[in-house]
Amino acid sequence: MECIFCKIIKGEIPSYTIYEDDTVKAFLDIYPKSNGHTLIIPKQHFENLYDMDIETLSQIEAASQKVGKLLKEKLGCDGITRLQNNEYGQDVKHYHMHLIPRYQKDNVHLTGNTGLLEAQATFQKITQ
Repeated sequence: MECIFCKIIKGEIPSYTIYEDDTVKAFLDIYPKSNGHTLIIPKQHFENLYDMDIETLSQIEAASQKVGKLLKEKLGCDGITRLQNNEYGQDVKHYHMHLIPRYQKDNVHLTGNTGLLEAQATFQKITQ
């Protein structure tokens, strides 16, 4: 069974596409965190970041820059948050990057604070 994003790429499910090239497609999220919340996906199915080749990843990054500039220009947002999940927290098992336009007083909560002590302990685990 194909994933929902593969069906969107094939045109079997409609989308509000705002950017597309040979490698990627960018369309508005149907459950937006803010006005203009966009998903950027590769046209080839990759489950997550670890499965993807560097060339496709580079194309996604280039599209992210283009779409981010487009959103800032057309929507007048104050900034853009980029978000991408792998495995845990990944609702659709097809790589996708979120571009979430941010507006002052938008009430979008995406950050947390684990504290310096936890950061130090994590650093030690990673570097030992």
